[in-house]
Amino acid sequence: MPQAPAYAITLTHATLDELRACLDEIRLAPADRGEVALVVRRPAVGVREVLHEGHFVAGEGLAGDTWVQRQSTRTTDGAPHPDMQITLMGTRALRAITPDESRWPLAGDQLIVDLDLTYENLPPGTHLQLGRAVLQVTDQPHTGCAKFIERFGVDAMKWVNSPEGRALNLRGIYAKVVSPGVVRPGDTICKLAI
Repeated sequence: MPQAPAYAITLTHATLDELRACLDEIRLAPADRGEVALVVRRPAVGVREVLHEGHFVAGEGLAGDTWVQRQSTRTTDGAPHPDMQITLMGTRALRAITPDESRWPLAGDQLIVDLDLTYENLPPGTHLQLGRAVLQVTDQPHTGCAKFIERFGVDAMKWVNSPEGRALNLRGIYAKVVSPGVVRPGDTICKLAI
């Protein structure tokens, strides 16, 4: 029987039951002080660059990222939405979806962090210090897209958008830059007093 070529790799995606089994670990994410795991720039559609340091700029988001070029259906003129500059996703949710950390940049989020991203812990308006930058959590819902399904499976999308997934912000949150600065993997991310 002929074997498939070595380059033909079939990815298996986590099932809903496997994902639900990770919820207790996700709930253990630190509430006030965590760590930046990855800084990822999207210089072009479908392209990801894992950075040793990212420069976050007020009004621009992550320098060199395509956010400033992306049209939004959430603005009246189609301009990039000012409250959707930066996306943060939790390491624990992403690890449940794919334990292969080399695939984490495919999620499309600029920051992968170990922090409790729930609405209860980080309501809109909350400020986060990361490295030298300060971000403000916004009220825009982060729900994923067709590319997320393609990369991580239908069950992952159902899980992050389930009532429990939305309550925990498993798909992540949006933020905007309020104070510019450099952020590096390994930097502390901490919630600032409101």
